[in-house]
Amino acid sequence: MERGKKLEILADAAKYDASCASSGAPKRDSVGRDGMGVSTSHGICHSYTPDGRCVSLLKLLLTNFCQYDCQYCVNRRSSNVQRARFAPHEVVALTLDFYRRNYIEGLFLSSGVIRSSDYTMEQLVEVARSLREDHHFRGYIHLKTIPDASPELIDLAGRYADRLSVNIELPTEISIARLAPEKSAGTIRRAMARIRHRLEGVADESGSTGALLAQPAASATESAPAGGRTPSPKRRNGGSRFAPGGQSTQMIVGADATDDRTILGTAETLYLSYRLKRVYYSAFSPIPDSPTSVPLAPPPLQREHRLYQADFLIRQYGFNAAEILGTKTDLALDVDPKLAWALSHRQFFPVDLNRADRSMIARVPGIGLRNAERIVALRRERRLRYDDLVRLRCGLRNARPFIVVDDWRPATAETGSEALRRSLATARPAPVQASLW
Repeated sequence: MERGKKLEILADAAKYDASCASSGAPKRDSVGRDGMGVSTSHGICHSYTPDGRCVSLLKLLLTNFCQYDCQYCVNRRSSNVQRARFAPHEVVALTLDFYRRNYIEGLFLSSGVIRSSDYTMEQLVEVARSLREDHHFRGYIHLKTIPDASPELIDLAGRYADRLSVNIELPTEISIARLAPEKSAGTIRRAMARIRHRLEGVADESGSTGALLAQPAASATESAPAGGRTPSPKRRNGGSRFAPGGQSTQMIVGADATDDRTILGTAETLYLSYRLKRVYYSAFSPIPDSPTSVPLAPPPLQREHRLYQADFLIRQYGFNAAEILGTKTDLALDVDPKLAWALSHRQFFPVDLNRADRSMIARVPGIGLRNAERIVALRRERRLRYDDLVRLRCGLRNARPFIVVDDWRPATAETGSEALRRSLATARPAPVQASLW
């Protein structure tokens, strides 16, 4: 099979993995028309760094052959899909070709499991090794690790990759046992623990444990390692040589009956136990000839969006899963989780922005962490007025019922939460998940 066809098949097969945060930007090119330039191609996805920059990654599978028969996976052993496989040197050549043309800034590489977990992991590691040592590639590399692979191979992967990820797949051990019986939740968690301990061990050696665990996700430009076969103990940015971008994972949402409370509780446990940088959520997509063990219809795409919003509140705002959901088992789809929490806790509002501490200001709907800091800084100079919030571009549609400033007090302070909820609920039509086929 010629290389372009392999790229088409294996890039398409990689679209189900959400853990490099593809932006879903529309394709634009100059093929067959006036103009010049190509913004996307087979296998190129857009990801975002913590500081908001967009970077392009070559995202593909080494192969979509797989010895596992996970019921939710399009690449499962029993699935009737066209198969292809890259040799490691072909992925290396593609990465370098795309990089030289300035199409990409890094590589996101995963794979189905062939022959054995160790054999597959060796192939993935060989791609990263060749890029780093043979070609002195200093771009970003994200490798998916195979949980059953030997610890030595996972250690080696962390030496060459900026970030490692181990997919938890499903939120509960019961679901994993039912839908992916050839996989083990315990094995997946042991692989995560191995990566965490390796990260902490390297950090202890460098005397910067706190700095390593607190650093943001690696970016294509900030995590470039030194090339060569005898590397120095540090990367050029001063971070650890072992996966300085940490580790992430992905959960499939809607392939089983697990509720949002359990999903967020699992994510919270993963963050605390394994110091993950991110948990990604992927709405289940029905696949051709899918078994009866999985749903025939996808979950509402808005559910995935709400889980990401709730996850952000856990990671950045100090919320916990039980606090976000209260007595409910699932997140509301009509309002975002922060607004839903505020509506359920009217006793804390309205918040006087001239007096409240930063953490409470950040819990006001429509005011984020950055604007909370700006508000605290601004009120050292003068008392806040409504126009100050306009200039800060706060989300005043949601914020107005929950704040007090010198020239503003909400007339809705006595309005019932249900009535206020109806007035603030998203009015646009519910999003529909596009077909993948």
